[in-house]
Amino acid sequence: MTDTVNEAPLPYRDASLPIDERVEDLLGRMELADKVGMLFHTMAAYADLDEGNPTFGLPSISSMVRKRRMSHFNLLGAAPGGREFAAWHNALQRMALDTPLGIPITLSTDPRHSFSDNPLTSLMAGPFSQWPETLGFAALASPERLERFADIARQEYLAVGLRVALHPQIDLATEPRWSRIAGTFGEDADLTSRLVVGYIRGFQGSELGPDSVATMVKHFPGGGPQLDGEDPHFEWGKEQVYPGGQQEYHLRPFIAAIGAGATQMMPYYGQPVGTDWEEVGFGFNKGVLTDLLRDRLGFDGIVCTDWGLLTDVVVFGADMPARAWGAEDLTRPQRIVKALDAGVDQFGGELCTDELRGLVERGEVSEARLDVSVRRLLREKFRLGLFENPFVDEEAAESLVGRADFVAEGLDAQSDSLTLLTNGAVDGGSPMLPLARGVKVYAEGVAADALAAYATVVESPEDADVAILRIKAPFEDRDRGGFSDLFHSGSLEFPAEEHARLTAIAETVPTVIDIYLDRPAVLGGLEDAARAVLADYGASDAAVLRVLFGERGPQGSLPFDLPRSDAAVVASRSDVAFDTENPTFRFGHGLRY
Repeated sequence: MTDTVNEAPLPYRDASLPIDERVEDLLGRMELADKVGMLFHTMAAYADLDEGNPTFGLPSISSMVRKRRMSHFNLLGAAPGGREFAAWHNALQRMALDTPLGIPITLSTDPRHSFSDNPLTSLMAGPFSQWPETLGFAALASPERLERFADIARQEYLAVGLRVALHPQIDLATEPRWSRIAGTFGEDADLTSRLVVGYIRGFQGSELGPDSVATMVKHFPGGGPQLDGEDPHFEWGKEQVYPGGQQEYHLRPFIAAIGAGATQMMPYYGQPVGTDWEEVGFGFNKGVLTDLLRDRLGFDGIVCTDWGLLTDVVVFGADMPARAWGAEDLTRPQRIVKALDAGVDQFGGELCTDELRGLVERGEVSEARLDVSVRRLLREKFRLGLFENPFVDEEAAESLVGRADFVAEGLDAQSDSLTLLTNGAVDGGSPMLPLARGVKVYAEGVAADALAAYATVVESPEDADVAILRIKAPFEDRDRGGFSDLFHSGSLEFPAEEHARLTAIAETVPTVIDIYLDRPAVLGGLEDAARAVLADYGASDAAVLRVLFGERGPQGSLPFDLPRSDAAVVASRSDVAFDTENPTFRFGHGLRY
């Protein structure tokens, strides 16, 4: 597109001008539809640009760009490799540049570098390097190590055109039953506050610029203290409670994130109950978003709601009502008005551009109010350099994504984050771990070919010198359907039958248990039955076996308490850290070889 007869660039395309001047020039050229489209940030799948996504009920990304004038998308799925990923991104940007104003696309993503695969919260690593969950970095307790990870993740994201990280998640794990703990840095506000600074620095650098990936910090003002540990993705988990009056404790990591330069913030779904705040979900809550976040804490960046506050949908065959807790009786247009009045800039996971446009045309929302948010959104695009460099280098992406040294560092971090809880002596002699090579091993949850490099694999505990059991933290199988089955909730205790089975193996042969902690577990005596117990936070067989056989030593320390019982959890206060009575293992526990 030629800007003028003499091809002089329009002011918003002139990189020599100050960003604020460019923003105002572009804002003045935008039609109402362009402004409205900027306020919506929904999912798009890695697929043909003209292909919709029936799972999420989404139209094609090409129709969202051309018809709805949208330019922010949360990418689902991944290409098999960096080159294909980058090529898809470049095709998308070419399409965007062919629109009248040529506003480039901002692609965002949930975490992609670890092990969990809940499409509402995270994605598998795919072609990227693989690392422990953020809990593993909390176990390492090193802001420098975390910054190194974030810098590598930044390089891999940048190579394929992902420019906004829908993370870090800095909620505090003060309610041990909560299903989102795997994405946090654990229970301690001080540790989380130190770590988030390194995380943001690794993704953004000293300030946001063309080589940065912007971070959308979540979930303000701190998810975690959910009633009974349920999650507000669902109606039965909508209430967020503070029986210990610890709102300020949960704010501390967000204050650190703002100080570190975070430019985007996501409020959670939760409806605060029994506080001075209005009893309405945080995305609609003016006292939280304007009075607290903007006025008291001085945040002037982008506020994007969590996904799906406005519209009822059906996902995976199950009804998924809008997470409009406390505003259920409002119409969709009324919800939009309330969220904008609260201080929201973008609606995550929503497509109802026609509703917002109608509100402006009817005079119920002023165009000047849209301009406030559009300025923030445009400023971010300019700061990221998207107008100057909308495309990525496909050949460079092929060589950088999943690069061998990145993969090796990720494997080391998986191993080092392992947390040794117990390491009892064998027959009164040396500690159980590390194991000697060549022993006969009965294993569960470990790939036989991986184990065969270290030991002789046998078929029964009776034939073994050692048993290695890789298990997962327990949860209740509620069978409610839809996405709720992907959220591990309820009891932290092992079912009696499974507990007895594991104990029987440990009584038959000296046993090592490695337990994946996506949230705390009640071990219930397994710590005594097994000779050694190890915790992991997302680790491959290779990462674990290197530690079990002494090639590397465990360096992790627990990022939360491990409660003694469900009863102790029920008796504790959801918002108070380290509040369960007589925990089996305390925060910071971790043995070394």
